[in-house]
This record gives sequence, C-alpha cells and structure tokens, in this order.
Amino acid sequence: WDGPRRGKVELKSLFVTMVRELVLDNCKSNDGKIEGLTAEFVNLEFLSLINVGLISVSNLPKLPKLKKLELSDNRICGGLDMLAEKLPNLTHLNLSGNKLKDISTLEPLKKLECLKSLDLFNCEVTNLNDYRESVFKLLPQLTYLDGYDREDREAPDSDAEVDGVDEEEDDEEGEDEDKEEDEDGEEEEFDDEEDDDEDEDVEGEEDEDEVSGEEEEFGHDGEVDEDDEDEDEDEDEDEEEEESGKGEKRKRETDDEGEDD
Repeated sequence: WDGPRRGKVELKSLFVTMVRELVLDNCKSNDGKIEGLTAEFVNLEFLSLINVGLISVSNLPKLPKLKKLELSDNRICGGLDMLAEKLPNLTHLNLSGNKLKDISTLEPLKKLECLKSLDLFNCEVTNLNDYRESVFKLLPQLTYLDGYDREDREAPDSDAEVDGVDEEEDDEEGEDEDKEEDEDGEEEEFDDEEDDDEDEDVEGEEDEDEVSGEEEEFGHDGEVDEDDEDEDEDEDEDEEEEESGKGEKRKRETDDEGEDD
C-alpha cells in the first residue's frame, strides 16, 4: 500500500502547488484553524475566508505570494500583527463586518508595505470622528480605503496595482494572440506568393506551348514551300525539254525539205 499512498500524496502536493485562488467561504473554522488550509499552497494569490468564524489571524499559514485576502463577516477584534509576518506581499485586505473598534488595532498593518486597499465596512471603527483621515495618516501606503482614495475618488473595478498579476497575464495572452495573428498573416502571404508563382509558371508554360506551336507551324509551312518550289522547278524543266524537243523537230523538218530541193 505504500506505493499507491505515496502516489496519492505526491499528486495532492502537485495539485496544491498549482492553486492560485482558493474560496472557503462559510467553512467553519476549528479553534481558529481552517482544515486543509496549509503552507503547501505556496503559489496562492487570492484567499477568501468570508464568514468562517475566525476570531484571530494568528493561525493562518504562511503564504508568501498571497495578494488578496477576504476576511469579511468574522469575529476578529485584533491580533493583526501576524499578517505582516505570514503575508508579506498582501495588497488587498477586506476586514468588513468584524469587531474592530479602535484605530490602534490597525497599527500592525503599517508593516504591510505593499498594502494598497483596505476595507472596513460595518466595523465600529468607521464610526469614529475623522476616521478616514486617521487611517490614511496611520497607513500612508494605502491608496484606497473602503473603495475610495484620499480625494474621495472611487476605486476602479480593477485596480491596476491590486490586480497587477491578472493584467500581466492578459498582456501575455494578448501578445501570444498577436504573435499567432502575425504568424497566420505571414503564412497567408507565403501561400499567396506560392499561388502567384504557380500562376506565373502556368502562364509561362502556356506561352512556351504557343511559341512551340507557332514554330512547328512555321516549320511545316517552310517544308511545304520547299516542296512547292521543287515541283515548280520540275515543271519548268519539263516545259523547257518539250520546247527544245519541238525546236529540234522543226529543224529536222527544215533540213529534210532542203535536201528534197
């Protein structure tokens, strides 16, 4: 049984390393732990743990490539200092609907140098005076708080900095498509050139055939003309012979008449 079991384990490990997005919403946690969520997800970039009953983030595994973390509708009230240690490249954090009451509970987020977007909807901390100004001052690396920047401009649907990976993938796909289109275009041009060459070859053969036909016809005519000339010469010779024969006959008749006299 060791062989099949080892194969299953290796296959599972391979699958885990390929996962980039993982949604575990409404999966209840056990003592702050989510069964199956481990540090083996080394390439995970998006993780959603909405309404799983978390009271702390201390039991989250270390996920160095994670960029987006959804923790809405849990019971987290503090202990955010572990995020910077376990999720150093986090850019988007959603803590909406948790039990965060004071600005000071957000101070550990200063260590998340890549953090660009933070959502705290329905947290008690949002009811404090100068809430937005205080958070932006505490976390200068932030671009968007609750979906708006410092100038109250709404964040786009797809933030370039938050979704950089997706945009890079789109760019790569676009480049591949362009390359394929260019290759297809070159092939079509090459095919057209081949067709043109074939047409030219066919036309050239037809021209050669026409020339050959004309030469043959000309050659045939020439032979006919030579035969005609030969026949004409023969006829002339015959006529001359006949005339000379007649002349000799007349001469002989004249000679005979002289002798009779």
